Amino acid sequence: MEIAVKITEAEWKLFRKRLAEWQEHYMEGLVREYIDLLNSPGRASTHFWELEKRIRKDINHPGVIMEMRRSTAIWNIAKLVSTKVITLEDLDGFSPELIDAVKKIARV
Repeated sequence: MEIAVKITEAEWKLFRKRLAEWQEHYMEGLVREYIDLLNSPGRASTHFWELEKRIRKDINHPGVIMEMRRSTAIWNIAKLVSTKVITLEDLDGFSPELIDAVKKIARV
């Protein structure tokens, strides 16, 4: 898919600032899920290994870690939208052109 929109310098700065906030919010949700898992009925060993499995899976999620490149920022934003780390409403402050490109990529 060809996307002609380029992220502006101001949008790149905004993305870098907000990404940390978005990821922190996402990880807060993960921690709540981990707490629920650990507090659920069952054996400690079962909880331990399930938590370890979840962390190994979650650690590579865009809500936790993302490679920062200006050239892929729009694609990264679309990935955050499509994986429900953020919503389109979280893109307040970005240009309508960038938001339209994100909608096309994320198919929302």
